[in-house]
Amino acid sequence: MNRVAIVCVDDEEIILSSLGKQLKRNLGKDYDIELASSAEEALFLCRELEAGGIAIALVISDQIMPSMSGEEFLIKLHTTHPQTLKILLTGQAEADSVGNIVNAAALYRYISKPWSENDLILTVREALRRYGQEQKLAHQNTLLKKTNRRLSKSLELLLATLEATDDGILVLDNHGKVVICNQQFISMWQISTKLIDKSSNHILGLISRRITKPFACDLTTQKYQLLKLINGNIVECYSQLHQRRGKTVGEAWGFRDVTLREQEKSKARRLAQHDTLTELPKRSILTAQLAAAISKAEQNSSSLAVMIVDLDRFKKINDSFGHQLGDLLLQQAVTRLKQCIRVQDVVARWGNDEFTILLPQIKDKKQTKAIATRIITAFKSPFTLDQKTIHVTVSIGIATYPEHGNNPEILLKNTDSALSQAQQFKGNHFQYYDSSFYTQANKLLTLENLLHSALKKSEFILHYQPIVNVMTGKIAKMEALIRWQNPQLGLVSPYTFIPLAEENGLITPIGEWVLKTACSQNKAWQDLGLAPIKMSVNLSPRQFQQSNLVSTITEILEQTQLEPSSLELEITESITIQNTDAAKAILNELNEMGITLSMDDFGTGYSSLGYLQQFPFQTLKIDRSFIKDLHPASQDLAIVNAVITLGQGLNLNVVAEGVETAELRDLLQNLGCEYIQGYLFSKPLPAVAATKLLEQNQ
Repeated sequence: MNRVAIVCVDDEEIILSSLGKQLKRNLGKDYDIELASSAEEALFLCRELEAGGIAIALVISDQIMPSMSGEEFLIKLHTTHPQTLKILLTGQAEADSVGNIVNAAALYRYISKPWSENDLILTVREALRRYGQEQKLAHQNTLLKKTNRRLSKSLELLLATLEATDDGILVLDNHGKVVICNQQFISMWQISTKLIDKSSNHILGLISRRITKPFACDLTTQKYQLLKLINGNIVECYSQLHQRRGKTVGEAWGFRDVTLREQEKSKARRLAQHDTLTELPKRSILTAQLAAAISKAEQNSSSLAVMIVDLDRFKKINDSFGHQLGDLLLQQAVTRLKQCIRVQDVVARWGNDEFTILLPQIKDKKQTKAIATRIITAFKSPFTLDQKTIHVTVSIGIATYPEHGNNPEILLKNTDSALSQAQQFKGNHFQYYDSSFYTQANKLLTLENLLHSALKKSEFILHYQPIVNVMTGKIAKMEALIRWQNPQLGLVSPYTFIPLAEENGLITPIGEWVLKTACSQNKAWQDLGLAPIKMSVNLSPRQFQQSNLVSTITEILEQTQLEPSSLELEITESITIQNTDAAKAILNELNEMGITLSMDDFGTGYSSLGYLQQFPFQTLKIDRSFIKDLHPASQDLAIVNAVITLGQGLNLNVVAEGVETAELRDLLQNLGCEYIQGYLFSKPLPAVAATKLLEQNQ
């Protein structure tokens, strides 16, 4: 028989198919994988295979099947195929549930459902190796019978076979005398050959003393078990009674070193419980540790604290530089966090850019404040990643036990609430939980509910802020800025409602309303005979992602009868980075229509200055954060000067936002900045006031 088969039996098609695929994937080159959906079909299949000259090395059977159980099937199969090894798939993990089949000597191993493919293949390979060894031994015995060798020669051959296996083998007779053992057994248990003639109790006693106490057990009562040795190795132990003519004549033990296999399983468990990127525990682990820490704190009448640390604007870093650099940043951030906490503290990865820290045994708020301060200070130093310097700030929410909660769920919820409050300070701030946060959260919920009906109720209005040519003092453009006038809330700042609208998708219809209203207003100014100016309108990231953006803008221009050359669209740098190719296509199409394009908030992103050359921008707006505190000795002066020089080199109009003093205007003029925007000339004005300003300026 040259071909060897593995037969799988299960009445559930999905499980049978999955088992077959796993075996074929790993063993299909060397073995025929045969499938049967019932015990009866499997018995017939085994007869057919044997008749066809195909040996059956292994049968893997489900335990519970309709007409004939797995136990009955394997016991019946054992009578006709005793040499075939049998493995039982069972949903019951206890060995007692397969006692009948063990007693019938019809079972090699059992595997608990659900199994992992790695464990399954390891067990099957071990079974096949044993089958091969047994076949080899059987073949040798056949040769011995044919050649009629003496018994002593047979024993030498058997010993040679035993020495060829990696397992440690020990065989005892009914009187406890050693019948045979191999060198692997002696080496594994470090037993002197002088002790081999001792009784079984003596030898098994030596083995027990080399097993760690948590794993020590009576080797004479359990047929299969894992043993952990004092030296750290893990040994698989299995035993089987030797019977002759129905009578027990002895017992054999096999010991296999499965240290590597168990280490791999331990590694797999660790991977399941730990984040692969940062090697930190996942949510489930920290939650369990928090529950244990709360229980201990309750017993000791002590306190503990939980922190959630968020990396501010991490998504923007990912969008700008890519996930590979973002991953490097997360790894370095973890290193800094670990340097800031105590030995007994636990840090876990909570979300994409959030980390939770468990602080057991906290005496007072001074300790948590000190740790939070150390974290903020640690993140003030820039990160150097792939030759790029990146500044990152953090926001930290803190809740303490028992003051802010007495169970993990409440404590973590309140910590997250504290984080939300801390994030409002725009970085490098920590905040303790305060019950008033609920009120603020309710206000945001109320705000969002009112926002849904604001457009339908015509509650939005536009204000217009001029962009002025600093050389001539003439208004070159008007930027349309939305305001929300709500009967209940009064005038709501766009900094409050725009993020909500961006998040819930309302920004798309609101943005279309802004664009249409602004275009209509510019056409009205033209109809009044005022000098032509451009109307500058901001596009949000969500608007830019709309597949019908260009057609929507075209339709609005047609409806308002405004020429495309009278419209300027402002977009932020991050929009172009998210999908560069798509952004190029859209911007080029808008540019070909005659619409001018402006990059807003330049300097707050992460792209190189040369990045601008890839897009058809006509205007570059320097973010107000670089302008508001600008003076001749300012560190930002070099940045502003570089941007202005860059704009001139690329033939771009440069606009400085946030100009509020004459000194700033003069400084920017000396640097060559041609356009300014800010309160020095005018704050954003309603349409009527903006019309008067245009008339006066003209």
